[in-house]
Amino acid sequence: MPAVDRRTVDLTEYPDLVVIYLGMRVNTLTGLKTLIGFGPQISQSVHAKPDGLLLHENFMFSLAPPHAGMRQYWRDFDALERWARSTPHQTWWRQFLRNSGGTGFWHEAYFMRGGMEAVYDDMVKATGFLAFAPARSARGPMFSARGRALRPGSSTIATPIEEESLYPEREDKDGSV
Repeated sequence: MPAVDRRTVDLTEYPDLVVIYLGMRVNTLTGLKTLIGFGPQISQSVHAKPDGLLLHENFMFSLAPPHAGMRQYWRDFDALERWARSTPHQTWWRQFLRNSGGTGFWHEAYFMRGGMEAVYDDMVKATGFLAFAPARSARGPMFSARGRALRPGSSTIATPIEEESLYPEREDKDGSV
């Protein structure tokens, strides 16, 4: 019997690599329309080959309830952040944070140089880190991926939506839920 063909990769050319998993879970019947509607939009944005996106893969977490996922590999956090704060993502995110359309959305990002960050919006079932780590409100310094990941500096690109427009008054001071 032949030996297993084992291979690995040399990532030295990608010292700032970011891997991000994203998911959208249908929470209500109307969420099915929301999920299906995002498919072509995401496909179109990936085919536009955003600067820094090395690879995009789609997969399903579950069929019942529908829970679709994506895994993306980005050259670095700055490229990912630039894309996330520009159209079409900026428009999608702004709309979603005002009305999730019967779905829940989450992402988890992992950084080659160390660190991780995540956010979970309208997720009715704990997923990923949320299933075992203490939950915190995604407000204040935890509102943006840069803040959650403890990335130095500040973005030169405006956030897709200002926290104050979603939450005119903060409910908590310490970030607890």
